[in-house]
Amino acid sequence: MAASSSCVLAAAALLLLLAGSSSSAAAAAGQQKETRMRVYWHDVVTGPNSTVAKVAEAPTSRASSTVFGTVYVIDDPLTDGPNLTSSRLVGRAQGMYVSAGKESMSLLMAMSFVFAGDGPYNGSSVAVFGPNPARPVREIPVVGGTGVFRFARGYCLATTYWYNSAGDATVQYDIHLHHE
Repeated sequence: MAASSSCVLAAAALLLLLAGSSSSAAAAAGQQKETRMRVYWHDVVTGPNSTVAKVAEAPTSRASSTVFGTVYVIDDPLTDGPNLTSSRLVGRAQGMYVSAGKESMSLLMAMSFVFAGDGPYNGSSVAVFGPNPARPVREIPVVGGTGVFRFARGYCLATTYWYNSAGDATVQYDIHLHHE
């Protein structure tokens, strides 16, 4: 009987200890910051200043209506407005996208928004990774960050602002983050 009483007391003490540490964790989580921002991503496929390079394609990519299996590497400008030439450059989107939809157009995005310039996010980055299907508004996960955005998690809402038949595009990214 005494052994079972001491087990109950030990279990109760452990529960109190865990409850105290979880409330400490909850207090720390309450100190997280929330950041919302809008940037414009400029994918320049044509011309001498292209920011996109096709690096691989499957043998069947050219016959596919979705160019399934094609891989592109990017170093796209990020600006604070939709006009590439007159808006302020705030960073670069560096990474890749893969045509991953066989039956319908969908890209798999794997890129970092690397912030530069004289703004408060200079030197920080946000990691974006996930599907980008052909829809008017796409939700893409934010899976991490550095600098000001350390431990970032959240999402981006991507909306095509402008697109031409050659493949050049401007996409508005509304970014919603929780971070340290």
